[in-house]
Amino acid sequence: MNRNGAFSKAFNILFCAFMLAPIVVVLGVSFTPEGFLEFPPSGISLRWYEAILDNPDFIQAAWISLQLAFAAATVATLLAIPAALAIGQSRFRGRDALQAIFLSPLMVPTVVLGIAFLRFLSLFGLNGTFAGLTACHAIIITPFILRLVLAAVTGLDMSAARAAESLGAGRWTVFRRITLPAILPGVVGGWVLAFITSFDELTVTVFIVNPSTTTLPVRMFSHITQTTDPLVASVSSVTVIFSLALMILVDRLYGLDRLLIGEGKKA
Repeated sequence: MNRNGAFSKAFNILFCAFMLAPIVVVLGVSFTPEGFLEFPPSGISLRWYEAILDNPDFIQAAWISLQLAFAAATVATLLAIPAALAIGQSRFRGRDALQAIFLSPLMVPTVVLGIAFLRFLSLFGLNGTFAGLTACHAIIITPFILRLVLAAVTGLDMSAARAAESLGAGRWTVFRRITLPAILPGVVGGWVLAFITSFDELTVTVFIVNPSTTTLPVRMFSHITQTTDPLVASVSSVTVIFSLALMILVDRLYGLDRLLIGEGKKA
C-alpha cells in the first residue's frame, strides 16, 4: 500500500489550510457584534444575520439568483445530455469540433463573454431580462454539465439498450428506462455543479443585469463598493453553507468520488 510521506502530508495540510483560510475569516467576521470588519471577532453575535432579514434588496436578489440558477442549470442540462450522448457514443465528422464548441466558454475570459453578451442581447432588446440572463448563464455552465455527463456516457454498456430496441422498444422508451438511469449520477452531479456556478456568477452577470433582475452576487458587489460593514460577510457565509449543503446532499445520494473521478462509494 502506498503511503504519503511526511512532506506530502504537510504539503496537503498547508494547501487545505490555504484554501480554507478565506472562508474561515469570512465566517468569523460574520459573527462580529461590531459595525465594522473585525477578525477575530471580539464577541459572538447574530446581529448581521438578522440584518439580512431586514434588508429586502438582498432577499429579492437571492430569490432572483435561485430562480436564475435553477432555470439556467435545467436548460443547460437539456442541452448537455443529447450532446454528451452524441459525442460519447458516436463517431462522426466534426465530433471534436462540436465538443470544442460546447466547451469553448471555459476558454474565453469572462469579461470578454460579458461584453459579448451585452452587445448581443442589446441587439434583440433582451439585455437585463430574465430570459436573456438565463440564456447567458446556460451557455456559461453547459461545459460543467457536459464534462460530467460525458464521463458517465463514456464506456456505457449499450447492450441492454440494443436488446430493448430489438424487442420493439422505441428510442424514447430506451432512453427513459435504460440510458437515463445509467447516466443519472453524472446528470445530477452536473446539474448541482452548474446550479452553484450560476448562483455565484458575477463577472458576466454584472454586464447584463438591470435593477429589476439584480442577482445576489451583483447586489453584494454593489454593497461593498458603498460600505464595508459585515453584512456581506454574513450573506457570504449563508451562500457558502448553502453550496456546501448541496454538495453534501449529492455526496450522500451518489458519492462525489463516483461523480468526479469515477470511483464508487466505499462500502
